[in-house]
Amino acid sequence: MKLAVLGATGGVGRQIVTHALADGHTVTAAVRDPSRLNPTHENLTVLQADALDPASLIKVVDGADAVLSGMGQLGRHDPLKPASSSARAAVEAMTATGVRRVVVVSAAPLNRAGTGQAWLTHRVLTPVLWAALKELYTDLEVMERLLRESDLEWTSVRPPRLTNAAGKGTYRHQVGTGPAGSTIARADVARAMLDFVTLPETVRHAVGVSN
Repeated sequence: MKLAVLGATGGVGRQIVTHALADGHTVTAAVRDPSRLNPTHENLTVLQADALDPASLIKVVDGADAVLSGMGQLGRHDPLKPASSSARAAVEAMTATGVRRVVVVSAAPLNRAGTGQAWLTHRVLTPVLWAALKELYTDLEVMERLLRESDLEWTSVRPPRLTNAAGKGTYRHQVGTGPAGSTIARADVARAMLDFVTLPETVRHAVGVSN
């Protein structure tokens, strides 16, 4: 496939690029600073672009089979609101170019009902996380709402606590619920996101993933 990757220099974004190239896909990576992701693979094109600007994203997504986004806040207080701002820009750019499929990374605490999660996670951990990281999760909620309101074939991947451990190459996933586990490696989130691109049952759903 021809894939466009947003947030390609972030923790999950870099893993998406690595896995996609290993799978034999052609990747166009959108970055603010091209020097942070030097093209060392014949199937990788690095484009300087602003993922928050739809006009800038046109050249990135045009002709892609799917867009994968690792965009998210860098801390508790990010005035750019990158998850929702990039989703808004991507929806506009994809609509303009006729690209339909998009997979984004979100977070497990957006499963407010706690369906498919342990009692302790739902009743204790999730409220604590929302109290500490409300701005971050609100940004992700707006991102998911924008995707739901669009006509795109979207999937929102909701992992629990992310780690930098070596990926296992496997993961558990639950469409519309979960995740069941409490951690997952960033490499395995990327693996899941790439797998979901061609998994019809994930289209227009949030999916919980964990190790």
